Amino acid sequence: MTHDHDLELRPTAAQTEAALNPPPGRNGGDLVVETLAGLGATTVFGLPGQHALGMFDALRRSPLRYVGLRVENNAGFAADAYGRITGEAAPLLLSTGPGALTSLAALQEAAAASAPVLAISSQVPVAGLGGGRKGYLHELPDQAASFRGVVKSVHTVRTPSQIPSAIAAAWRSALTAPHGPVWVEIPQDVLLSPTALPVVTAMDATPDELVPRPELTAVAADLLSRASRPAIIAGGGVVRSDASGKLKALAERLDAPVVTTFGGKGAFPWEHPLSLQSWLEDRHMTDVLEDADVLLVVGSGLGELSSNYHTFAPRGRVIQIEADLGKLESNHPALGIHADARLALQALLETVTERTDPSARERVRQVLDRIRARIASQDLTLEQQVLASVRAALPADSPSFWDMTILAYWAWSAFDPRGTNLMHSAQGAGGLGYGFPAALGAAAADPTRPVLAVSGDGGALYSIAELATARQYDLPVTWLIVDDGGYGILREYMTDAFGEATATELTRPDYVALAESFGVPGIRTTPESLQSDLTKALATPGPSVVVLPALLRMFAPTHLG
Repeated sequence: MTHDHDLELRPTAAQTEAALNPPPGRNGGDLVVETLAGLGATTVFGLPGQHALGMFDALRRSPLRYVGLRVENNAGFAADAYGRITGEAAPLLLSTGPGALTSLAALQEAAAASAPVLAISSQVPVAGLGGGRKGYLHELPDQAASFRGVVKSVHTVRTPSQIPSAIAAAWRSALTAPHGPVWVEIPQDVLLSPTALPVVTAMDATPDELVPRPELTAVAADLLSRASRPAIIAGGGVVRSDASGKLKALAERLDAPVVTTFGGKGAFPWEHPLSLQSWLEDRHMTDVLEDADVLLVVGSGLGELSSNYHTFAPRGRVIQIEADLGKLESNHPALGIHADARLALQALLETVTERTDPSARERVRQVLDRIRARIASQDLTLEQQVLASVRAALPADSPSFWDMTILAYWAWSAFDPRGTNLMHSAQGAGGLGYGFPAALGAAAADPTRPVLAVSGDGGALYSIAELATARQYDLPVTWLIVDDGGYGILREYMTDAFGEATATELTRPDYVALAESFGVPGIRTTPESLQSDLTKALATPGPSVVVLPALLRMFAPTHLG
């Protein structure tokens, strides 16, 4: 008896011929790039190294586009952004030991932000695996152990035939909710080993679906339908699962106000009458959320920033939808629903009862008015002017990538991204150097629209070498560097805490001259001319740098007293 699935497994005549007569001169590196292409990858990021040369040599025999950065950590940030923008797993090719380890900070950010990065590193030859000290170049006793606490999954290859399956398993892991970085390592001799294996074609690595338990969504729907003052916190999980449309439909059906976390910027329309925007570091907002009798938290672990530094203490019933099991009920007891945000929101939409609350929109207006009044009382006109100029200059459909700098901290709370999946920052892990290389990755994903990167002068020095990358690939990234002469936020923190700052002041270059030395146009601007200068730079093809000398301050925190 013949079954349909038996027929599907039979190769065609052409496939059989290709399998029996693979092209000569292939090695393990070819299996890597063939597998990536078979999985649907089109662009890879990375940096070559001695042990990885077999993999990089194979790139010239493949249709994959290679974008090479100058520092492995920056290549990781670029892959992170590519994954966020496209929703695809972004391949990151690295070499053994120092090259691999240099990517760790970027992979931590990808893990914190649920960005799908497929890191593929070389390893010492097979004989050096298992902890024996052979004295190979770049040797680590256990390279995989350095990544196991950072990435979602680790895959070590020992023979060429294992390469396609290992990469496919890693691809599936990276794209199964919650998205995240994964690690594959392949020994140098395996990458260089000649192979007569058939050319890798289409690979099946369909991500697993994380479906909510129906009895839990039924209880959640009942609680929300009967709530007097429901509210919603929308996190990065809503953005990553492309669930903003379902979130908006649910909020409108429930008449429930919505606040987005800093990682969830754009998950809900900024100017919607139910939008509490993203002022989570404000006690007025904390009060509103604590007053909700039913609080729906979607795609957020309610971590330090999302809970106003753990001062948030909900008094009502909490429902938490979270794909990361480690974050589920980790900070507050809740009706915990372990599920992808999109699937869980769809289940709620199918079961909640529509409710009307004429006072909900008025409560939103009142709290936003109170927040505006608090900010207005602090003499922060310059900061608001600069942020408004950036918003006015940036095209509505352009993505922006923000480093850890004072203007970014303002943007977390006060910047309207004007769309889903358009504003990104390093607030997940909080490392410096993210903004510019991440913007390069986004521009590689979609070069048809300009991309904005925002850094302070301290963070800019982490990634200045990537001006060469921007020029080499002619990527449309405008880099705004706010130059305040040091690590501005640390200067502010230390002065407030200790009366004076230590180790925060920096000797820095002439950023305009430095950019021009790379062949990248640069301009020094002022707060008054920032909007026009930034508008012109963003409208000009290719990369550019805009330097704003300015000493910005943060708004006063509300969690300390």
